[in-house]
Amino acid sequence: MYYSDYNRPPEEGQPIETNNFRVSDPEPPRKKKGGAAKFIAVGLVCALLGGVAGGIGSTALTGSGLFQSSTTVYEGTRPTSAVTVANVDGKTQLTPEEIYAANLESVVGINGDVTTNVWGQTVRNAVSGSGFVISADGYILTNYHVIDGVSDIKVSFADGTSYDAAVVGGEEENDIAVLKIDAAGLRPVVLGDSDILKVGEPVVAIGNPLGELTFTLTAGYVSAKDRSITMSDGTIMNMIQTDTAINSGNSGGPLFDQYGQAVGIVSAKYSGSSGSSASIEGIGFAIPINDVQSMVTSIIENGYVTGKPNVGIIMAEVSASAQRYGIPAGASVEAILEGSCAEKAGLQVGDIITAVEDSAVTSIAQLQSAVKNYQAGDTVTFTVYRDGESMELSVTLDENNQARAEAMDELYNNYTQSQQSQQQQQQGGNYYNWPFGNFFN
Repeated sequence: MYYSDYNRPPEEGQPIETNNFRVSDPEPPRKKKGGAAKFIAVGLVCALLGGVAGGIGSTALTGSGLFQSSTTVYEGTRPTSAVTVANVDGKTQLTPEEIYAANLESVVGINGDVTTNVWGQTVRNAVSGSGFVISADGYILTNYHVIDGVSDIKVSFADGTSYDAAVVGGEEENDIAVLKIDAAGLRPVVLGDSDILKVGEPVVAIGNPLGELTFTLTAGYVSAKDRSITMSDGTIMNMIQTDTAINSGNSGGPLFDQYGQAVGIVSAKYSGSSGSSASIEGIGFAIPINDVQSMVTSIIENGYVTGKPNVGIIMAEVSASAQRYGIPAGASVEAILEGSCAEKAGLQVGDIITAVEDSAVTSIAQLQSAVKNYQAGDTVTFTVYRDGESMELSVTLDENNQARAEAMDELYNNYTQSQQSQQQQQQGGNYYNWPFGNFFN
């Protein structure tokens, strides 16, 4: 029988070649009888084992015996060389080992304390996530969900040094946070241009998967761009899809292009399919760096993202049953913040927002996505359905600062309590969530 990786079976008497060894075609062994055959077989095994044990470090292992021919196993050699720290200049394509060497000093592990039970006991996590240095004076970028609810945050570098870290600010909706450590002379990453990435382009991630396999490199390709991904909390985000291996603990780490520039923030992966037991592999996501770069600058300068628009309303989906009665799909206005741009523009509870400028709105997510395209202070046209008619309202968007966020939280809590109270009072009745108000029959 012939074994060959790439060649056709050779003619009789010709050697058989593979990638690693050459075996000559032996003559069929003659039959032996009785104990002599057993003795020869045992002797051959011992000779082979002895040859292997005694031949370490040689270039070939040769033996002879039952087959009356030689068997040669070739050991490969390769030059040894150190990987130099390449210059990330945006022009030179780098190998994965060069990308790793150039950026290892810029990647950190992040851990801290979290409350684990009702008694308030806290324990130290292993590395709970990853991050990367974006300035020589100690600013570090990571995911918001990595540091959310975590106290006594520490960051660790590959050389073993660690620092206490303070949270400068974060943006939950876009899953970014900025930390600051008291250090100088750090090696920051070079930020790339995520807009010019191409599907099929190689990318590399460096992070801390599982919180234990620290400073791990994984490599893959850009699988898709501009993926609209709904996160577990319902937030819709624009993402780079990649088959680069991503696991718990990689979150917040950098995704590098083939030039060694950080083009994304590793954020999430598909880990299961609703209603299906199918195994999912190789579907991970990273936040495009271009989408959040201005936000990161704003957090460093102000502690929060400035210019984010806010309408000042609580919304609900228009139910399918309501749509069967001719009510259009859209975002129903359930509550309005006093003094907000929505109130000033004339929006009313029960209105259904069906468009923002030229962007159609058939859901809450679409309204949120449409408004995100504008800055606070921009005046935009809302198309609204009210009392069977469509109308247009000009809305000058408010800024979503800390005070506005707190006011919206209070409005939402009051609205939720009101809905619960109504349901309790109407036990036994049928509750309907109509776009022009919640009511019971």
